[in-house]
Amino acid sequence: MLKLREIKINAKKYIELCKLIYADPRTPRRAKILLWIAIGYAVSPIDLIPDFIPVIGHLDDMIIVPILIYIAIRTVPKNVYIDNYVQVLKK
Repeated sequence: MLKLREIKINAKKYIELCKLIYADPRTPRRAKILLWIAIGYAVSPIDLIPDFIPVIGHLDDMIIVPILIYIAIRTVPKNVYIDNYVQVLKK
């Protein structure tokens, strides 16, 4: 049960970090585009693998969205990432 609580807390912090990175003017356009694609894919009813297929249908969402966010974060300069990460930790 404790693991689920930790996952929930970490997910909220990670979402906040993504918001701050997106809003930062030093963030490259490529990272912002990738974040928008990740959000769009997560909320879009159109998937690469339809959700009505058991397990695999939802699995593509759990793989593609984090990969897109990971790539977006990797394109952000380290100083921008660290500055925003520190702000998330202060909250």
